[in-house]
Amino acid sequence: MSFESLNLEAPLLKAVQEEGYTTPTPIQAQAIPLVLRGNDLLGCAQTGTGKTAAFAIPILQLLNHDKPFDRRKKIRSLIVTPTRELAIQIEESFKAYGRHTGLTCAVIFGGVGQTPQTKALQRGVDILVATPGRLLDLMNQGFVSLKDVEIFVLDEADRMLDMGFIHDVKKLLAVLPRKRQSLFFSATMPPEIVKLADSILQNPSKVEVTPVSSTADTVSQFLYFVDKGNKNALLLHVLNDPKIKTALVFTRTKHGADKVVKMLVKHDIKAEAIHGNKAQNARQRALANFKAQTTRVLVATDIAARGIDVDDLEYVINFEIPNIAETYVHRIGRTGRAGANGTALSFCDAEEKTDLKGIEKLIGKKIPVIDGHPYPLMDHNPEPAPKQQRGPRPDRRKPSPEKSKRNWQSKSRYERG
Repeated sequence: MSFESLNLEAPLLKAVQEEGYTTPTPIQAQAIPLVLRGNDLLGCAQTGTGKTAAFAIPILQLLNHDKPFDRRKKIRSLIVTPTRELAIQIEESFKAYGRHTGLTCAVIFGGVGQTPQTKALQRGVDILVATPGRLLDLMNQGFVSLKDVEIFVLDEADRMLDMGFIHDVKKLLAVLPRKRQSLFFSATMPPEIVKLADSILQNPSKVEVTPVSSTADTVSQFLYFVDKGNKNALLLHVLNDPKIKTALVFTRTKHGADKVVKMLVKHDIKAEAIHGNKAQNARQRALANFKAQTTRVLVATDIAARGIDVDDLEYVINFEIPNIAETYVHRIGRTGRAGANGTALSFCDAEEKTDLKGIEKLIGKKIPVIDGHPYPLMDHNPEPAPKQQRGPRPDRRKPSPEKSKRNWQSKSRYERG
């Protein structure tokens, strides 16, 4: 199948060709015709499947095909996504695919000054990409009106739920026009997400590609068992391999990410961190440096990394095993994208073995273990030793000879007979 077979109009086909796309991914092939027909859509797809193009391309065609005669810029499509990085990535995609349409797009998110964002809104935009908090804030200030929204997209719904945005989403739904086309995307479909989708969508078409439990066949996975205190040394050992030109390293916490960066820089390895405590310009600069390969190692937390889209990223390193099995799938999905090969290395200490079992159960296979490294796991976290069996209790009715003698001596002459 080609993009030409999806009934895309000339401006979109030209942009797609300029981006170097030739064959649509499975979710694009299934979703684009459904969206073009005006259907509500429920999409279940893990990261790296081409999901953004699956909704951005048909939205651009629908809006471009039906431009208002007065050309007053009103928000006709709203895309809500949980993180700043992902919002920026989506806006960049809309601008790339829509470069020949004349449609305008803007992005708003928190953590930066609002003035440039409000100026863009005042000039008028056709498509708005937003994170929930800043969107509600600017709505309350009167900078955003959603009364003209024709197409609404809720992206990364499961992450939205994890980050506590569910109430913000419900506030947005209350002010959106009832008559609209809605597209709902989530990498996982727990009961809460299904319930939310039911409240947003009307008779949706369903698209599901690559179950969340699966990892791409193009990603080679390996496991190192290592003591927690030796993870820094093991990371340095792994990075001694010149084949690893760049690597995305995952930690569980922001503090942990900063500590890893500090350690790497101390050993003359160019590294930067990307997480929620970093200023937005610092995060974007770190990502740009990583894409340009001037930064060799980017250390990220799970939430900050959701919007990272780096072409030809070959190595992902789990410095810490995630405690949610699905997160492992999302992490290693940063590599091996669009059919390219990738490698995922995971460091597992004794305390993380339980989390590892959950991951291997989810993905349905054992991750190959690399034994020949200089920092093998010494603390094997053995099972608690079984309680020792006690011998038979002494018969308390028969006191020992010593005790009998003391008892006899303590008695009076009369009692002794």
